[in-house]
Amino acid sequence: MCALAIVLTSHSRRLDAQSNGGAWAIVGAQIADGTGAPLRAGTVRFAGDRIVSVGAAGPQPGDTIVDAKGLIVSPGFIDIHNHSAGELANDPAAETQVAQGITTAALGPDGSSPWPIGDFLRERRATPAAMNVAVMVGHATVRRLVMGDDYKRAARPDEITRMAALVEQGMAEGAVGLSSGLEYEVGGYAETGELVALAAVAARHGGIYMSHIRDEADKAFDAFTEAIAIGERAHIPVQISHIKLGTVGVWRKAAEAIALIDTARKRGVDVTADAYPYNAWSSTITVLVPDKRYDYPPSVEKALGDVGGAQNVLIVRHAAHPEYEFKTLDAIARERKTTAVGQFIEIVKDGGAGVVCTSMVDEDIRAFYQQPWVMVGSDGGINTRHPRGAGTFPKVLGRYVREQKWLTLPEAIAKMTSMPADRLRLKDRGRLTKGAVADVVVFNPDTVNDRSTFSDPMTLPSGIEKVFVGGVLVWDGGKPAGGRSGSVLVPLAVRN
Repeated sequence: MCALAIVLTSHSRRLDAQSNGGAWAIVGAQIADGTGAPLRAGTVRFAGDRIVSVGAAGPQPGDTIVDAKGLIVSPGFIDIHNHSAGELANDPAAETQVAQGITTAALGPDGSSPWPIGDFLRERRATPAAMNVAVMVGHATVRRLVMGDDYKRAARPDEITRMAALVEQGMAEGAVGLSSGLEYEVGGYAETGELVALAAVAARHGGIYMSHIRDEADKAFDAFTEAIAIGERAHIPVQISHIKLGTVGVWRKAAEAIALIDTARKRGVDVTADAYPYNAWSSTITVLVPDKRYDYPPSVEKALGDVGGAQNVLIVRHAAHPEYEFKTLDAIARERKTTAVGQFIEIVKDGGAGVVCTSMVDEDIRAFYQQPWVMVGSDGGINTRHPRGAGTFPKVLGRYVREQKWLTLPEAIAKMTSMPADRLRLKDRGRLTKGAVADVVVFNPDTVNDRSTFSDPMTLPSGIEKVFVGGVLVWDGGKPAGGRSGSVLVPLAVRN
């Protein structure tokens, strides 16, 4: 494959390109338009922030021409589950994100969001980043605002009413939905009825309910059923975050999970999901113990057994003992001549830790990705200590499309573009079509892949040649191009 090149034949053509609003013509590429349609040859041309033609029409005088022979041009990738909200102010270039082709990130997942939503969005407008952002209202965020430290119980009706008012505020200020993290401390104490009440508020604004469900392990099927019930009762579309089967007891049961969700879909419940392409999840160490008895040895012992043992638990962040980082729980325990259970309890007492836990099987990951209702989401973000933070989208294209052929290239691109765009109600995004916003990725299908690892999670991927956000070049040939053209994306009713 040839190297990507920008061809400017004369100084006069550079002046013309400036005068016509910075028009670009990407020529010679195969077009993956985001719809899942077969690849086709043609030219993609955009001027300013809009696509003006896709297909047979060639470049116009004054265009900046990108020779993309042998490459793919597609819509920018939309990450429906991204944890960069707290990092964008310090890293507006968002290198680990745009380097993998992400042009839009949906922030505030797992029940934790910036607050107030309006203030956060105003800050993002005042200091744009290299990628677009949308934001969810976090259930745990509003729950903590109302209940303070007294959250380890069911909420009273008056408290639910106050939470609902905060969700109303967040949606009115520009959120695209409500997120929950029901496996975590604050959200995990909420009863189903509380979630229904709050999701119904988001539904009135046309939002979605996105959930890190209550259990992704032995009780995953109960948790899937609860998420479906919330959607059905609140009349809201449901997005199951990072769908997985994460303990030995439910390995290789993806077909049963798929049947459960398909049954709900057939009776009219709007349920979709996203998945990341790794067999290890990343979270807090306490998530391992579903009954929250972190200092009770039998509970800890069962939890470690459920994920295949302490050798599958990698400590990636521990403020009290940074020397533990990037070592397994098993290795730390052996070094300190203690048991894995005892070491776990000590780590929790010392403030807890971030972990990466290898506890899924490829068979289930493949089955989920091959469903028409599952899209790609990273559950990563800037400075994420998991390879998904820098490698998700290239890994899908390199490993699952090119090498393992789990998906066709057009199928994978649709899961990264039009599907999340439609789910988040992002108008004029996710497709290469005339009039759409010029969020565009050019990549090499022969070399695209992740290079991040569990020990070096922020290594940038290969094969993503150029990334445009709103028609502005933000990534070019393996390095940032300097563009800061990211927009704040809010529902149409809020814009008006």
